[in-house]
Amino acid sequence: MKIATIVGARPQFIKAATLSRVIKNFTAIHEIIIHTGQHYDPNMSGIFFEELNIPEPDINLEIGSGNHGKQTARMLEGIEEVLLREKPDWVLVYGDTNSTIAGALAAAKLNIKIAHVEAGLRSFNRSMPEEINRIATDHISDVLFAPTQNAMQLLAKEGLADKAVFSGDVMYDSIEYYKIIAEKKCFLHNIIKEEPGKYFLATVHRQENTDQIKNLQSIFLAFSELDMPVIVPLHPRTLKLMDEITYRSNVKIINPVGYLDMITLLSNCHKVLTDSGGLQKEAFFLKKPCITLREETEWIETLEGGWNYIVGANKLKIIEKVNANHVQEQKYYFGDGKASEKIIEYMSKNA
Repeated sequence: MKIATIVGARPQFIKAATLSRVIKNFTAIHEIIIHTGQHYDPNMSGIFFEELNIPEPDINLEIGSGNHGKQTARMLEGIEEVLLREKPDWVLVYGDTNSTIAGALAAAKLNIKIAHVEAGLRSFNRSMPEEINRIATDHISDVLFAPTQNAMQLLAKEGLADKAVFSGDVMYDSIEYYKIIAEKKCFLHNIIKEEPGKYFLATVHRQENTDQIKNLQSIFLAFSELDMPVIVPLHPRTLKLMDEITYRSNVKIINPVGYLDMITLLSNCHKVLTDSGGLQKEAFFLKKPCITLREETEWIETLEGGWNYIVGANKLKIIEKVNANHVQEQKYYFGDGKASEKIIEYMSKNA
């Protein structure tokens, strides 16, 4: 059996690493990795293949950035050429990026079976490009691997229950595996100078925040009023906007870091402020309270027990929820840490 794995962005590299590690145990499965080049900065791409021990991509389309339509079209053309040549039994796509929808569309047009990992998520905000990508991908895929029971229910409401499989979350598998490696290999003082528990960790990259300078400024003004340093590994696209933004010296902008360093930053921070879906979950897995800089979240499970608050870009709400200190015992929503094995076993039996 041949699987074509399509990746293009940081979260997909992490998920793919988890599944690729399992695929190595199946001698009858051959995996080819197609990197669209959506994230092309070395700190956002190359470092992940190296430190997560993912095989180098068999094909790098080197698409780079661009408007959504142009970028997706170039990916679709490049992926189609590879699939025609390689003739895989399955195309494996992850999450909600332009790489995801391009890979799914290319496979669907060629009648190649599609497996969507992290299916069934909904923000119910159609202005998010990610929402369009994930809905379209779910409806053209052949099997939908849902990370939570809530995702299963949402798929059923859309008439997709017959191809939905509850696998659990591969990101939970990943954090359980790589946090042990990070503890051995990474040291906080090599990344930042702050003491454990004495800083906030923040990321900002979503379009609704970076495309609206008013929102971005409000977020950084809130960061500036917090009583501890705020460490912000900043996406290259967002970094270009910072000349227009005012903030105080407690806000420490650093370059993007690799996954293991990010786990180290997360494990040692006081709280997390982010508009990233993946970091919301990782914070939950590592029992770090999170403040989400969006108006909604796909990961509603993280809202239970005060572990995550939705605040948007509202300065006063951000500060208020950072100062909230009431969390309850967590419940388990994301599977048993064996999502990757379940996914590959299913694909192997249904090739």
